[in-house]
Amino acid sequence: VQTLLQQMQDKFQTMSDQIIGRIIFLNSCELDDMSCRIDDLEKNIADLMTQAGVEELEGENKTPATNKS
Repeated sequence: VQTLLQQMQDKFQTMSDQIIGRIIFLNSCELDDMSCRIDDLEKNIADLMTQAGVEELEGENKTPATNKS
């Protein structure tokens, strides 16, 4: 009986460790994903600010926005 209980405890501990490892892995993936989303958001904001500054300057000069190639 003692041996059976020890085996069950070992299996339970192994499964617990695996579950905790998966939770940690999933949380780190979520953080990586969130980090990428924040980076994208910062880039989009910077792009919008640049566009707003260019449009504001062009509006002050009364020249229409044109695409120069």
